Amino acid sequence: MTSHTILMNNNRETDSPIYALDFDGVICDSAIETAMTGWKVAQTIWPDIAKQPITTELIEQFRAVRPVLETGYEAILIMRLLQQRHTAQEICHQYDSRIAETIASASINTQQLKQWFGETRDHWIANNEADWLRNNPLFSGIADQLKTLAEQDWYIITTKQERFVQKILEASDIHLAPDAIFGMDRQLSKQQILEDLLAKHPNQLLVFIEDRLPTLLGIQENPALRTLQLQLVDWGYNTKQDRYVAQQNKLEIISQGQFLQTDT
Repeated sequence: MTSHTILMNNNRETDSPIYALDFDGVICDSAIETAMTGWKVAQTIWPDIAKQPITTELIEQFRAVRPVLETGYEAILIMRLLQQRHTAQEICHQYDSRIAETIASASINTQQLKQWFGETRDHWIANNEADWLRNNPLFSGIADQLKTLAEQDWYIITTKQERFVQKILEASDIHLAPDAIFGMDRQLSKQQILEDLLAKHPNQLLVFIEDRLPTLLGIQENPALRTLQLQLVDWGYNTKQDRYVAQQNKLEIISQGQFLQTDT
């Protein structure tokens, strides 16, 4: 594949593993904010819900669907489906078709949805940044664990827009160079980014930590990524069935106590 240039700090060849971390579901418990942003955008698309307030019940239903969501803008469509009284189980079982139908019926496209989702977040931050951050907490204890990486290279690989990742990290006094955050802005797949990181750190173990099972299963099928160590977290947005399938596919499942504790 074509190489993609990665700019980073000094390349320190040590015995320490290099960590590449997913963000939502590994570091940040963003489900409430994602649901609320999705609802705000949905209100501008579908007039019948323009004045309906979001409910705690809708947010809890969104949490049940969250394991199948890949990119934030999909929350707009999930919230619409939930508002139309589709059950969380039904949405999960027919996810791709339901999402496609909702997009088609509204005569919109994914690029518009991504733009509106990002702009709505920007507007929320501009008007009440403290409230936005309050709805994007880090999982308990994660901030202290991340601070142990201060003296080594580490990366975030996410489908979230990078400016939002940076803002959430800085609110917890975690400072990561912008060029170590790989988000939607890069327009690269997680597999492409991981291939480039392997090339950048050829003599070190690269550990990728994710909460989404399909992402890890896809990586397992890529021969170029066979030297990666893959870990699925047990506290993120995945299900008991996901963790069972992970075990069947020989994926390592870690608890929060095992986070960033890989032996070389």
